[in-house]
Amino acid sequence: MAKNTGKMITKTPAGWPSNSSWTNVLAPLFSDLHFHALQEFVTRERQQQMVFPPLEKTYAAFAETCWESVRVIILGQDPYHGLGQAEGLSFSVAPGIVKPPSLRNIFKELAFDIGVNAPTHGSLRGWAKQGVLLLNTVLTVRQGAPQSHAGQGWEWFTDEVIKVLVACNRPKLFLLWGTPAQKKQTLIQPPHGVLVAPHPSPLSAHRGFFGSRPFSQANDWLIANGMNPIDWGNVNGL
Repeated sequence: MAKNTGKMITKTPAGWPSNSSWTNVLAPLFSDLHFHALQEFVTRERQQQMVFPPLEKTYAAFAETCWESVRVIILGQDPYHGLGQAEGLSFSVAPGIVKPPSLRNIFKELAFDIGVNAPTHGSLRGWAKQGVLLLNTVLTVRQGAPQSHAGQGWEWFTDEVIKVLVACNRPKLFLLWGTPAQKKQTLIQPPHGVLVAPHPSPLSAHRGFFGSRPFSQANDWLIANGMNPIDWGNVNGL
């Protein structure tokens, strides 16, 4: 669990969703000096560079998925770095935005795995509403510069989020896609489960993401642990 190692910050960070069920759960992180330094870095970056996602969407994953409902975590790398793409949910883009290659590959695997045709849009909010936490290891990025905010403190924050999830004995399944996500595997112990695969980007999807069948495997795991499966075909949140 997170420890308070520095000066108290009494308010939630800029951009934190006011309706988030995670606020009390993650409050110790907001008062940590590591988090304070991270926020200062991101603030400076936003003043000098174009940074994605927009401030108000930085923590969207903690608004779209209730703390009490989390049963699957899809962990990616860092947000999309193209204009208008990142919306604070790993791999998801808003309706009307062209699907990035990684997302198209996810939908290809979805069709191969369980026969679900790709939706007309790229938003994954329907998964989030079902208890799939769509999280990246790093939550911000500079325009056109992937990994530009790596090593600045986000990894510490997402480590601590995972520790909080693991400390709750309600079983959860972690899907770790790509090397940065897979580095978190040491934080996860039973009763929680792990499925590991390469990142779905065009650079690595053919190295084992295609054919990994994460969606059917996830549902098999959920059923085996007494939970309802995810309706992976429902990306609309209805």
